[in-house]
Amino acid sequence: MSPPLPPRRTVLKAGLAGMSGLLLPTLGACTPPDRPGTVTVAGGEPGGFYLEFAELLAASLQRHGVAGQASALTTGGSLDNLEHLLTGKATFAVALADSAAQRTAVGETPAVGLSAVGKVYENYVHCVIRRNSGIRDIGGLAGRTVAVGEPGSGTSLTTPRLIEAAGLSTTAGTADGVTMLSLGLNGGLAALRDGTVDALFWSGGVPTAAIAAANDDVGLGFLDLSALLPALRAKYGVFYDRVLIPAGAYAGIPSVWTVGVANLLLCRSDLDDQTVKRTVKLLVVHAEELIPRSSLGVQFLSPESLINTAGLPLHPGAAAAYRELHG
Repeated sequence: MSPPLPPRRTVLKAGLAGMSGLLLPTLGACTPPDRPGTVTVAGGEPGGFYLEFAELLAASLQRHGVAGQASALTTGGSLDNLEHLLTGKATFAVALADSAAQRTAVGETPAVGLSAVGKVYENYVHCVIRRNSGIRDIGGLAGRTVAVGEPGSGTSLTTPRLIEAAGLSTTAGTADGVTMLSLGLNGGLAALRDGTVDALFWSGGVPTAAIAAANDDVGLGFLDLSALLPALRAKYGVFYDRVLIPAGAYAGIPSVWTVGVANLLLCRSDLDDQTVKRTVKLLVVHAEELIPRSSLGVQFLSPESLINTAGLPLHPGAAAAYRELHG
């Protein structure tokens, strides 16, 4: 068994040592005269990591003068967020790397594209079951009903890929078929409680507050998904990693290996360089303001890890900021 993950604050302090003293004056001195009046950060569902992170980022952008006013937007998740960006409804958005890659690979090329500000943290795919369900592995979902994410969420893209990588069918009614219901985090947990679904897929931070609360009420478990990685990578690319949900992250649930997907902070390619540059520096200088209180997963907010954007091009303002940070 791998050792438990170090505390998030310890990781951040180690990654930021020597940086904050150099960069604090750039953000704290005064409010930039050319800042945008209003900024919106597209987040996710209530009870999930995305929305909490988006709320913290919006508050920090406003507090430190990157924008006059900033707010977070409740959405269905990654795919929704990408549409909000491209249609101008959001200034920034968090999204899974596989969702961003899929959106940029579609046939129609939008007039304004997506750019990465940085990789902000790792998402953990949770395959949640009731502890007394008798399901031991993902193959045991054959003939079962599962919640696969709300339409517009990154989970709704990743889950069918996982089911197919397990050798199961996404066609209901067949011997190895899985019946997929389009339910998000909160709807899926309610269905898991009342027995109308046998499993819930969710991609988020560790722990996800809503799952932790449901575990206290019902008693939950997770399926190990890590054996699916070779098939996922062979078909879809290197967006997927082997990550550990540590013991103790959820009361009474032992550690389990699963699939991780990098989560990116994105913007439109036409967002002005100065706003993006100031946002990058905020991510580094004020990283500790951006840790959702419920989450134990390691957050990637050092210059070296922020640039690992799974092949999605960095915004020019972000690239310039990272060059400055690296000297």
